[in-house]
Amino acid sequence: MKISLIIPCYNEEVNIQKGVLDRIGNYTRNDERFSEVIVVDDGSTDLSVRIIEDQYIKSFPKFKLIQNSHLGKAFAVIRGIKEAKNEFVMFSDIDLATPIEEAEKLISGAEEGYDIVIGSRSDARKGAPIARKIMALGMIIIKYYIIGLKGIHDSQCGFKLFNRIAARKIIDNLKVFKDKSSVSGSSVSAGFDIEFLFVATKLGYSIKEIPVTWMHVETKNVTFIKSSLESLRDIISIKSYELKGDYPRLTRKQ
Repeated sequence: MKISLIIPCYNEEVNIQKGVLDRIGNYTRNDERFSEVIVVDDGSTDLSVRIIEDQYIKSFPKFKLIQNSHLGKAFAVIRGIKEAKNEFVMFSDIDLATPIEEAEKLISGAEEGYDIVIGSRSDARKGAPIARKIMALGMIIIKYYIIGLKGIHDSQCGFKLFNRIAARKIIDNLKVFKDKSSVSGSSVSAGFDIEFLFVATKLGYSIKEIPVTWMHVETKNVTFIKSSLESLRDIISIKSYELKGDYPRLTRKQ
């Protein structure tokens, strides 16, 4: 098994200084399964890019830095998927709220033959503010009743692994996250995970959800009101595209 690891990055200078990339680099350095670590910068305005270039690219030969204009996290992940060279693609949030060592759980799911393996946080969401817990519960209810994304408890955990061919076919069939457009400020693009998994079910790909360790890490990139409104807008758009019949009704057999 060969894996491309994608790390989206937007103004992550503080997290980088905490050593998150050192931890990722040390974990993947001697693991032959991980042949590349693709850090996709989403137009950072702090010193993230300079630090990565000066301190990490040479120290960790598997690291590769790709720079996007500021389009939001979704398009950073999409860019990483398109650039990935290996059979499997994994992405992890850079804050390591889910420890990188939990990758073993996702890999085990892929080895069982699943096309998509997603990390799942417990309902307790240890350390998360009440607003984040309310937002998580609301997302579960909304995605279940509005677009019928059933059987997936936690679509939003930033810790997932895909078969690359499946992932590329899915992103080719996205509608909400098809066209690039500049964004203002932080944009975690929560609706991207929902549309990605929604299209995956339409295409007949197998999905396995695996419990992972997770602890809340305070970040300026997630704001309760803005993220909630963005997610609701995206879900409504997904439903609209579905009603118009714009999503595929195919299976891999076709």
